[in-house]
Amino acid sequence: MPVTDKMPTAGKIAAAIGLGALGWVASEVFRPLMPPETNFGMFNEVNLVLGLLCGWFVTGTRLGFGYAEGFSAGLTGVGAMVFWALFLQSFNEMLRRALDNRYDGPVEGLTAVMELGVEYGAYMLNGPLIGLLLAGSVIVGVMSEWVSHRWS
Repeated sequence: MPVTDKMPTAGKIAAAIGLGALGWVASEVFRPLMPPETNFGMFNEVNLVLGLLCGWFVTGTRLGFGYAEGFSAGLTGVGAMVFWALFLQSFNEMLRRALDNRYDGPVEGLTAVMELGVEYGAYMLNGPLIGLLLAGSVIVGVMSEWVSHRWS
């Protein structure tokens, strides 16, 4: 990675803001899909930060090569954001359950992270949520590419 890839650019800022906003909105769409007794805690805030980070480090570093690349960079950024969101939320739930002594050892806890990730992923199989994530990723990628060309 060249040293210039670590420099802030307008495209990286646009991608971070766009994916952060998409992470927040997707969190709001996801909440009603979960069981009513679910305690969300800082769910939206965590997903906002994940969106900012994935926008900066995943989408932002792939900008400046044309609109087709911006399109795919947006999809890649949202894919990374969904992966990390599922992992972190599953890991957080596993830690909560571990504090209640529900696991006999660390391997059982790590296995539970994967099981919880699959369970949460099944809740995400919802048409409006998937449509929001796909459309949002394309818009963020193309707009960030436009910003990277306009202000580079």
